[in-house]
Amino acid sequence: MTFSPSSIAALIVAASFAAGLNVYATVATLGILAHFHWVELPGGLESLSNPWIIAVAGLLFAVEVFADKIPALDLVWNAAHTFIRVPVAALLAYRAASQLSPEMQLLAAAAGAAIAALAHTSKTAARALVTPSPEPVSNIALSSAEDVAAISLSWIATQHPYVAGGIACVGIVFLLFSLRWIAVRLKRLFRRRPATEA
Repeated sequence: MTFSPSSIAALIVAASFAAGLNVYATVATLGILAHFHWVELPGGLESLSNPWIIAVAGLLFAVEVFADKIPALDLVWNAAHTFIRVPVAALLAYRAASQLSPEMQLLAAAAGAAIAALAHTSKTAARALVTPSPEPVSNIALSSAEDVAAISLSWIATQHPYVAGGIACVGIVFLLFSLRWIAVRLKRLFRRRPATEA
């Protein structure tokens, strides 16, 4: 498909949101789709079809599948990935907007970083709430849902960018309204923990 400026914007919103959830799944999915010519990505993203990029992203995704489902380790993993998911999302957005003006490319990069940061922060905060639970099922279910969401949203963004962009926008609004609730729950959790230890 030929991407118009508006469809590129929709793809950037969706891919940035997906990268905030799982950047390796997003890069691997886009790369595989482009490598086998199942989709045509915007010009600036052609490097994602490189077999080496796909292999590295796929390997890191496999590592994340396990690391992200182990309580406590998932918190460390997600905290460290603050310095990976957000910059990579900004780079993807910048490259996706390569056919636009330099000013629009910078705006796309800033928007991509902001969207990924919101998704990543909400994911990490949700993990902090779920991790103290003694049963592992909720942690595994949440992690698996994030993986599926990242892969699905990346695929939909290449087929139906406006639909994917709309889904991501709904997710963004939901997360913005959820942040206050998550913050209140986290405060209660950390207040209860010192009292329990005492």
